[in-house]
Amino acid sequence: MKYTGKEIENLLPHRAPMLLIEDVELVKDDEGERSIAHYNVRGNEYFLQGHFPDFPVVPGVILCEMMAQSCCVFFSNKKDVHTMLTSLNNVKFKSPVRPGDVVRIETIITKSNRIFTFAESKVFVGEKLAAMGELSFALVPKN
Repeated sequence: MKYTGKEIENLLPHRAPMLLIEDVELVKDDEGERSIAHYNVRGNEYFLQGHFPDFPVVPGVILCEMMAQSCCVFFSNKKDVHTMLTSLNNVKFKSPVRPGDVVRIETIITKSNRIFTFAESKVFVGEKLAAMGELSFALVPKN
């Protein structure tokens, strides 16, 4: 199923200006389960205002946040926990993401136990790999 707009706000705790995915789909197939999310870089985002005025590029930390948010969709049915990013490993930035680009974020869960979940995520512009990394999350019980 594909989620957009307010449906994403029902899945994730993030809100503007930090909600950085515009649609997301959970896909189950022979390869397992993955999320596919998108974001259109318009050029007027707060994080582009000074990064860099003459050559705007989406900061790497924002690409990492997009990867993390696309992973959080997997936990949206767990209403009794907060999903907390605990680590980023082997993050690589392969090509710049610029205004006008449509970003596609593909994420898979690689390992999970009661508390920790590990994922691999890739950011694409078209078919070109822009960033990639391994993420881990802790599922922290709400009070």
